[in-house]
Amino acid sequence: MNKHEELIVRIEDTLSQIRPYLEADFGNVSFIEITEEMVVRVRLEGACKSCSMSTMTLKAGIEQSLLKAIPEIKSVEAVS
Repeated sequence: MNKHEELIVRIEDTLSQIRPYLEADFGNVSFIEITEEMVVRVRLEGACKSCSMSTMTLKAGIEQSLLKAIPEIKSVEAVS
């Protein structure tokens, strides 16, 4: 497994730890990609997609969890 693939596994593992909290509110998150600049792109799904708190979920929940678990990541952004 190369370094990029290993990073994706670590991202997916971290997101799988967050998913139960999102699913409890009928939402979810999907990993889309990691850029060369170490920005993780995710897609908010279900209730998370239209929730007024989605920005806070993304920054305070998802981004902080990923940054704590994978310090190499610079930021997380949502895509449509």
